[in-house]
Amino acid sequence: MLCFSWYKVRGGNLHNGKAKRAVPPYSFNLVMKHFYLKTILSCVLSVAGITVSAYDCKVNGIYYKLNKDNQTASVTYYSDIVSDNRYGYFGSVNIPSSFTLNDIIYSVTSIDSYAFSGCRDIYSVSIPNSVTSIGGYAFSSCSNLTSVSIPNSMTSIDSYAFTSCSGLTSVSIPNSVTSIGSHAFSGCSGLTSVSIPNSVTSIGSYAFTSCSGLTSITIPNSVTSIGSYAFNGCI
Repeated sequence: MLCFSWYKVRGGNLHNGKAKRAVPPYSFNLVMKHFYLKTILSCVLSVAGITVSAYDCKVNGIYYKLNKDNQTASVTYYSDIVSDNRYGYFGSVNIPSSFTLNDIIYSVTSIDSYAFSGCRDIYSVSIPNSVTSIGGYAFSSCSNLTSVSIPNSMTSIDSYAFTSCSGLTSVSIPNSVTSIGSHAFSGCSGLTSVSIPNSVTSIGSYAFTSCSGLTSITIPNSVTSIGSYAFNGCI
């Protein structure tokens, strides 16, 4: 089965294979990245007979996938260009612990992979204690993200979760976290200090690689393994 998709850049068209007018380069590249990822995923799931959509609902500016069986929700991505050529989410994002839709109360328990990836206009994110998992690449390349609260409900920080968040200057990891995934904070060049709690037992490969601004880090005795190149490029 072959899947073909066409994509039109807002405000422009294609001429001889080149866009005559397009959004800023970083927006175009990020939109296309997500577009292709979604297209490939849709094709794979179509073969399996599964229907897929980007989100099920939007509540107070946040997009969710719903699990109606157990009345839980996951924050997901919105891969489109919104006003002023901004991509996806922007500003300060406050994720609620729950919300009501059609008289049903949904508990927000997770953040999907790529949920905020590439949203360069996000400045802060508040994550409630109801969230127990954050998917890979969830906040990757949010270069203007300066503040994020990781709740005590988290047990692990997935691979690439905050990679290339160059605006982050400090991260507080709660003592509920037991593992830091590979590349979790790689490329966070603005990060100057990290405090790792006694609950953490493993630090993945490349976890803090290219964190060139890092000057202080405390590694507790609980850590029994540190992956390859975990602090590579921390000059």
